[in-house]
Amino acid sequence: MGPRIGPIGEELQVPDKDTKAMVGTEDTPGGKARPNPQDLRPSVFHSIKFFVLCHSLLQLAQLMISGYLKSSISTVEKRFGLSSQTSGLLAAFNEVGNTALIVFVSYFGSRVHRPRLIGYGAILVTLAGVLMTVPHFISEPYHYDHTSPADMPQDFEASLCLPTTEAPASAPAPSNSSCSGYTEVQHLAVVGIMFTAQTLLGVGGVPIQPFGISYIDDFAHHSNSPLYLGILFAVTMMGPGMAYGLGSLMLRLYVDIDRMPEGGISLTSKDPRWVGAWWLGFLISAGTVALAAIPYFFFPKEMPKEKHELRFRRKVLAVSDPPVSKGEDASSERSPGESPEKKDGLAQIAPDLTVIQFIKVFPRVMLRTLRHPIFLLVVLSQVCMSSMVAGMATFLPKFLERQFSVTASYANLLIGCLTIPLAIVGIVVGGILVKRLRLGPMHCGTLCLLGALFCLLLSTPLFFMGCSTHQIAGINHQPGGQPGLELFPGCTEACSCPSDDFNPVCDSSARVEYLTPCHAGCASRVVHEAPDKSQVFYTNCSCVVGGGPVPAGSCDSACSHLVLPFMILVSLGAALASVTHTPSFMLILRGVKKEDKTLAVGIQFMLLRVLAWMPSPVIHGSAIDTTCVYWAQSCGRRAVCHYYDHDLLRNRFIGLQFFFKTGSLACFALILAILRQQDKEEGTKATIPNSGLQQQLLASGAKKEPEESRV
Repeated sequence: MGPRIGPIGEELQVPDKDTKAMVGTEDTPGGKARPNPQDLRPSVFHSIKFFVLCHSLLQLAQLMISGYLKSSISTVEKRFGLSSQTSGLLAAFNEVGNTALIVFVSYFGSRVHRPRLIGYGAILVTLAGVLMTVPHFISEPYHYDHTSPADMPQDFEASLCLPTTEAPASAPAPSNSSCSGYTEVQHLAVVGIMFTAQTLLGVGGVPIQPFGISYIDDFAHHSNSPLYLGILFAVTMMGPGMAYGLGSLMLRLYVDIDRMPEGGISLTSKDPRWVGAWWLGFLISAGTVALAAIPYFFFPKEMPKEKHELRFRRKVLAVSDPPVSKGEDASSERSPGESPEKKDGLAQIAPDLTVIQFIKVFPRVMLRTLRHPIFLLVVLSQVCMSSMVAGMATFLPKFLERQFSVTASYANLLIGCLTIPLAIVGIVVGGILVKRLRLGPMHCGTLCLLGALFCLLLSTPLFFMGCSTHQIAGINHQPGGQPGLELFPGCTEACSCPSDDFNPVCDSSARVEYLTPCHAGCASRVVHEAPDKSQVFYTNCSCVVGGGPVPAGSCDSACSHLVLPFMILVSLGAALASVTHTPSFMLILRGVKKEDKTLAVGIQFMLLRVLAWMPSPVIHGSAIDTTCVYWAQSCGRRAVCHYYDHDLLRNRFIGLQFFFKTGSLACFALILAILRQQDKEEGTKATIPNSGLQQQLLASGAKKEPEESRV
């Protein structure tokens, strides 16, 4: 039997030393058994409330560091010359290490010292976050011009239109010399370090959430456990929003803020060559995780089960919840050490198995669970929803930058302050509807279907909210052909322009963009100094009507005013999709056998990682790459994309989202059809015995009538 809940005097029957440390003077008769000060010191680490607080902060910090890369994905692409497919694969590698080890959490369960293992995992997450910053420190300072990085004025001259005879003889030399074997090895090392760090980030996160939830559920009062878990999830859900907020702040700072060149830089955050301090956010997040990990090394392996229900929760339960039967109360107050009589599920028999036996049994139990049609369809619908969320979370900032000409900082601010809060509201609303309306499986399926349907309808206008790519001199706007440079206008024939340079200027009167001032035929440069920032202009441009001046930087999009309506529709769609989270989860819990619930939830999260969170960023990144019309070249290999076909980018990115939403809607429709069929079958089964019973009663009544008439 577990520790009993009774009068104050009965608490002396618990001989546990840890419990005595928790019991204060008021909890002992007469106040005589006052613990000494040494026993009072560790008492805070024997409180499940303090564990909930620590675990909420740790999961918040963990999700912040996990989601931070998504907020700076376009910046990392520009800094290290990565394609969207490679950056999507990098974002997905967080799930590789996690998926490889998450299955064994069911095996180890309470065998290990869970708080200490959570602490070790958090330390590994911290090291992974620090490792993500190493590429910044081992790489050379960022040069937004490819020519002669040692001399800044020469950079400016190299971008100008110089006659062939006056062009420096060594102009192409830096580009060739930069393609040394050392440079290629350094690039491979940088990419390898980031992939390793992302894998370690996933491995470190394996024990944090499962062991934390099970620890809370084991040692909290049975009535307080749902409240504690609700607080935990509510705080945790703020992690991605804080990641985008942190990204918005960090990307306003220049990438080499720790090693600024003499004389400063002439870039602004709106310049397409701007690279923010992406690495600084990883250091801040890693430091937060390290601080949150410290208390876990002081929590015990097992703590006394919480004895008292929270007073305000008792009042709420008395009003809203039905009375709990004695049988349920007794079963729910069973101590963690006690096991139920039946051990049918894998979660119950796992402690009696060796690792080899567990690995052999797991596939058979998983296949048995997957044969359940409701479970399979719910998981498939969640795979579609998670694929949509993974692609949107990874590449929505980049999409906003390209489609609406906003800065990376502003794009992250919109997502962190608008989309993620509304998604959290959607999850909460879905849970409230299930709780207050006491929705059964049929109504849960209907709620999921309506949420997916309205989410799909809201995404339809997004196809038309955007505009075409403005004209770029010398760029072919047909990605189906060979992307690259065409013949430049004849106005630049007298110039010797580097083919690998990227320093765009915009002729705003004609809405034409040029790759460099040289390609616009500009022969001189003027800097307008201002108190807050300096603006660079180029003059004497032979390709521009009137000769200029033309400002440095890309042309602004004609659809910049549509970014807020676009984000409002995206955020409302995210809220409606999030409404389906809790009811779909309840369909799984109510649709499988009681002994298989734990395993079913584990299989659900594993399949979501394997089928959604791992491939979806790569799929979205590959689709984005197919819309590129001009690739930068680095040492003969394709690097970052400078220009996209905006119409094609919008149609393919939003089209992928539409495809996954349609798949989720179809799965929920099938679920509803199956549930209705099951209800009909149960109704017919119930009517057949009733009709037989009525016939028996009629027959018995007919026999009794003569007897009664005789009387």
